Amino acid sequence: MTASGPSAKRPPHIRFDVLSCVMLRSDARGTDEMLKRATLLSAGLFYACIALAANAVLAAAAPDPDALRAAREGEMRKLVVLDTPRGPYDAAFTGEDGAERHLSDDGGKVLLVNFWAVWCGPCREEMPTLNRLQKEMGGEDFAVVTIALGHNSPAGMKKFFAENGIDALPLHSDPRMNLGRQAGVLGLPVTLILDRDGREIGRLTGGADWSGPEARRIIEMVLGRPEG
Repeated sequence: MTASGPSAKRPPHIRFDVLSCVMLRSDARGTDEMLKRATLLSAGLFYACIALAANAVLAAAAPDPDALRAAREGEMRKLVVLDTPRGPYDAAFTGEDGAERHLSDDGGKVLLVNFWAVWCGPCREEMPTLNRLQKEMGGEDFAVVTIALGHNSPAGMKKFFAENGIDALPLHSDPRMNLGRQAGVLGLPVTLILDRDGREIGRLTGGADWSGPEARRIIEMVLGRPEG
């Protein structure tokens, strides 16, 4: 027997339903892909905005060389302020525990890096002022880093610190002068001011009082803190 009426129309309906399902699935996949792309695009724009904002903040906080020069008074008049920062300096030096260290270990901080030696007379006068500066201003965003350059025995370095009442500074050393040579240190003492990216923005050759108001003002400016 043959079916009558509606049975003859079933195949076209079946084909239409299958095509509809295929089209719906295709549309769903397209929608999912568009959502994924939109999400990725939004995330990319979000992080790009964060990067731009961070760069703007850093640029605003960067010390102006002319302003730093104008702020030099007293012994800070010897400070040479660079128009273009140098570095960063990545040569290794030795920590008190004998481990290899780098200036980048204190990344994100403004650093006052002092090169000294046990035989250096001006260093003996200057070191207590660096010790006071570290006690008064050292913290999450600033540190004084003292590095004995050349041949300095650990015992001699400890004796130097003890005789001068140094209790807040690190006993780092650069016996092979790798970091000293990279930074172009000639003579002692030499003190470098490094920005938060580890780049040298200023240098003072010879001893100075780093605990006085003139030095503190310079450091505050590099840190981007308002005066007063």
